[in-house]
Amino acid sequence: MALNDLRDLYQTVILERYKKPRNRGTTSPVDRHQRGHNPSCGDTIELSLKLNEADGSIDDVKFEGEGCAISMASVDLMAEALRGKSCEEALEMVQTFQAMMKGDAEFPKELRKLNVMQGVAQFPVRIKCANLGWHTLKAALEQAGQTEAVEFVSNEDL
Repeated sequence: MALNDLRDLYQTVILERYKKPRNRGTTSPVDRHQRGHNPSCGDTIELSLKLNEADGSIDDVKFEGEGCAISMASVDLMAEALRGKSCEEALEMVQTFQAMMKGDAEFPKELRKLNVMQGVAQFPVRIKCANLGWHTLKAALEQAGQTEAVEFVSNEDL
């Protein structure tokens, strides 16, 4: 596929997910909740996770928020990809995504939809937008035993 065609595909998927997100809302019940904020542009999200009672894997992920097309598309794609994953697998996905934003990795075939976000790496100022949902997910997964987030996490330290 030509580079321009690939770029057009990335832009199409990002705009589609922004205009018609598939994972907006709040999970029921809410087993983990975290707010995220990107101070450089004002994007905010509230992420909720429903965990499987038997094995602790992720049954559902939903989000609410406002932001640019990149941040909203990224969190929507992330939410879809996380279903059925263990918390450990989800944390590994966070690392892979962050490495992908640096041009150092990409997701395997079964998660290739996430690779659509690779194009963002060409625009360093937009990487924080793409990382917002992932940064918020990491904070949510690291707060075992808490269903309510105390404060917003910021992706300024990325």
